Amino acid sequence: MKPWRNCLAATLLSLLTLSAAAPVSAQGILIVGDSISAAFGLELERGWVSQLQARLREQSVELPVVNASVSGDTTAGGLARLPRLLQAHEPDLVVIELGGNDGLRGLAPDKMQQNLSAMIDAAHAAGAEVVLLGMRIPPNYGVRYTKAFEQVYRDLAEQQQVTLVPFVLEGVAGVPELMQADGIHPNAAGQPGILENAWPPISDWLVKQR
Repeated sequence: MKPWRNCLAATLLSLLTLSAAAPVSAQGILIVGDSISAAFGLELERGWVSQLQARLREQSVELPVVNASVSGDTTAGGLARLPRLLQAHEPDLVVIELGGNDGLRGLAPDKMQQNLSAMIDAAHAAGAEVVLLGMRIPPNYGVRYTKAFEQVYRDLAEQQQVTLVPFVLEGVAGVPELMQADGIHPNAAGQPGILENAWPPISDWLVKQR
């Protein structure tokens, strides 16, 4: 390789290294979810949220991830808890993974939408961006209800201009080797798949913070 090419290669490598290690101006990420994000049935450090924190460290991103997920929580519960969480942690990104328990309990989709919308409003008012992780429910709830349930996430993403992951369990749910015996909660082997589904919008947000 010619000297000037060596110099160019070294310069590009240096720039890439600086870019990878560039500090992030954000204060932190807040995850507000239910059992899917609370690593139900597993040690917490094996859940996808803990794996998210580990991935950030691997990329030299020193950004705290607060997991405020509660197994069994509904959108109403998340809405009730959110103001205190925003005040305590002052996050710059709020990842909302709620709604599954509303659906499993057959709660009204319009009320679920109101709760999630209010959560998004509260996060925005606190200066945080929002990523919404969508969920689906089993087909035995009927076509009409399941369609209305899924539409809630799409409508919110459009109305509130937030990034939506349509189904955070895509490629995980329904795969026996990735699920616990209850058929609802992912096992340890399924957690990386959840992270891969949630990662793209979080990664895009991180790029904007550099």
